[in-house]
Amino acid sequence: MRALLILLLLIMPTPFAQAQTLLTQALNLDTGNGVLQGSLLLPKSNQPVPVALLIAGSGPTDRDGNNPAGPNDSLKRLAQGLAKLGVASLRYDKRGVGASLAAAPDERDLSVEAYVSDALAWSAKLKRDSRFGKLILIGHSEGALIASLAAPQSGAVALVSIAGSGRPIADVLREQLQGRLPPALLASSHFLLDELQAGRLHAQVPEPLHVLFRPSVQPYLISLFRQNPADAFAAAGVPALIAQGTEDIQVGIEDAQALKRAKPDAVLALVGGMNHILRIVPANTRQPLASYDDPGLPIAQPLLMNIRDFLISNGVLPPSS
Repeated sequence: MRALLILLLLIMPTPFAQAQTLLTQALNLDTGNGVLQGSLLLPKSNQPVPVALLIAGSGPTDRDGNNPAGPNDSLKRLAQGLAKLGVASLRYDKRGVGASLAAAPDERDLSVEAYVSDALAWSAKLKRDSRFGKLILIGHSEGALIASLAAPQSGAVALVSIAGSGRPIADVLREQLQGRLPPALLASSHFLLDELQAGRLHAQVPEPLHVLFRPSVQPYLISLFRQNPADAFAAAGVPALIAQGTEDIQVGIEDAQALKRAKPDAVLALVGGMNHILRIVPANTRQPLASYDDPGLPIAQPLLMNIRDFLISNGVLPPSS
């Protein structure tokens, strides 16, 4: 029986073994205007290991990649995958989200600039920690914009944009709303987008558009609409990887190609079958959102392999990784 137990331990899948070689630790960051809460995943090593700062996407998306629409654990799975490559990671709840809610209880106080400042503060904290070597910024969706904007001042040696837009977000919203709203509401949405791009707030919003344009979120949208993701990516100043899934229904291949045009020296990796939450799904599925609330699905391995190859080619990981 003892011999059988030893054999089972040797052949069983990796999660048990990984639990013995990974350190999970809660970290926090005092921004001077509230405390942000994060989770560190650290492969045990006698030497400093590379560390990735994972920056979540838009809205109330938490450190694990989850939001009220459903749990998917996309960023948690990404962190676990990076750990297998020998890369530590810090993922965090943005201000106003999850355990960091107290840092911005009123969404009127949110802005892209504040998110960038938070990413820079986390970067500085990680760079001061002797357990870590080179810093990588990894942004998902809207987080790719925040990572791009933070990159020049962060001290990072590499940037990874996953499902990042290559166009101004107001243009993306216009495209997404087209054909989904009746003519009168579509006209109202275009008017509000134009007004917010011009920096003007509007207290009166048609009820069906309230979830997108409610007055309390308008200050954030104004700060967001000021940004051009392609320009920010071009100015990042570090080697960059563009990872884009071919089955992403939220951000398209054309966005990845726009980022590539903006920064021709970036590596473009189109991940076949990957959707927006980093899972491989059937092509042209009739239920494109079915995977969005299934955290048990494995992360897309080709994504991890592309990140590994990019980090090796830029001297962040050794060739044997």
